[in-house]
Amino acid sequence: MNDKKRIKLVVAYDGTNYCGWQIQTNGPTIEEELNKALTHLLGEEIHVIGASRTDAGVHSLGNVCVFDTETNIPAEKICYAVNMGLPEDIAVQESCEVDPGWHPRKCESTKTYEYRILNRPIPLPTRRADTYFYYGDLDIEAMRKAAKLMEGTHDFASFCSSGSAAESTVRTVYSCEILTDGDLITVRVSGSGFLYNMVRIMVGTLLLVGSGQLAPEDIPRIIEARDRSGAGPTAPAKGLTMIGISFEK
Repeated sequence: MNDKKRIKLVVAYDGTNYCGWQIQTNGPTIEEELNKALTHLLGEEIHVIGASRTDAGVHSLGNVCVFDTETNIPAEKICYAVNMGLPEDIAVQESCEVDPGWHPRKCESTKTYEYRILNRPIPLPTRRADTYFYYGDLDIEAMRKAAKLMEGTHDFASFCSSGSAAESTVRTVYSCEILTDGDLITVRVSGSGFLYNMVRIMVGTLLLVGSGQLAPEDIPRIIEARDRSGAGPTAPAKGLTMIGISFEK
């Protein structure tokens, strides 16, 4: 019998057809597909532990998970082998062995998300799955001013949907940038961690600023109110992609 070893996976997926990361009874999930494919590949019952439980419809280029196994397959080869058994909208980008006690949710990390807005008069069918189509005019400079005011350590209760199990609503946003490329607007947010729907509510609020319904100067007041009703709507899930997670050594 081999000793158990812990394997870390970096996972990319198109979340369109899934009910999010975490296993649930109402439909397919990323975690469920990974467990199924790894169990079949390794011939032992596998249960992955994810770093971030992305919501239904949210995409990823670099979510992280770990699992324990007795396999003889070299850690760096597992990504190639397991991808043969995964649906085409999920692909493990890399695999490696980590310390047996390493846990992706119990160490300091920086998570980066991008929310993509397609801002043009008519939708593009080829971008329907990974962008939010918004046809109105947007003041990008106003959105950038508002985004800057969201940076720092704050109580983000105004930017958290009901149903959150978080003990504290204080989070640190390291950066919040608005990037443009033609008619594609990208809100890129990095932080130590995020509340339930926090990034999508930040984006919904920035869209209110961009459309002139809020001023950038309203952001501190919205944060200080700690009241969900003061912030903007929750932007649709399909525009959100987890870019990746970097862990402190």
